[in-house]
Amino acid sequence: MNTGFSFSVLVVLAFVSYSYAWGTQGDVACEGLCKNKCAFAVSSSGDRCVLEKQVRRSGEEKYVCKTSAIQANGLKNWIETNECIEACGLERKTLGISSDSLLESSFTGKLCSPQCYQNCPNVVDLYFNLAAGEGVFLPKLCEGSVENTRRGMSEMKSSGFVAPGPDSSVDVVSSFDAPAGAPYYI
Repeated sequence: MNTGFSFSVLVVLAFVSYSYAWGTQGDVACEGLCKNKCAFAVSSSGDRCVLEKQVRRSGEEKYVCKTSAIQANGLKNWIETNECIEACGLERKTLGISSDSLLESSFTGKLCSPQCYQNCPNVVDLYFNLAAGEGVFLPKLCEGSVENTRRGMSEMKSSGFVAPGPDSSVDVVSSFDAPAGAPYYI
């Protein structure tokens, strides 16, 4: 009789443990990520994770992963792969989210490479939106990535074209030819 009771308790505990693990498995919470997984991750709610460095009064540096206010386009529960980090010229310990790297021709060359642009939708979505925030259309920037990137950025900024937002009635697809996999907001 004692063996039957012990077996029943064991089965119930196993079921509860399995149910708990299954229910939380795959849910990405930015605050729970280590500094080697935080940058370029997307939480289960679709918010982008951002790595921040905090310096204490003692001078000790501490890295903290936080949830940003920036939403990923249709992505959730995403931790970027090492392959995409390498192919796109990124670093795991990138602090914050910035469009500054778009001015660097070596970075833009990797971002626009087929290995990154066609295989890493999370990275492309992030930089598509960062470029749009600067008034730059990423597919157009990639077309000119062979040329001087800084010149291309300044020309596109002065062109007056701003990538349309999600509620825009502008038909971007017919306006530009973009590489396969480029996000469009119509």
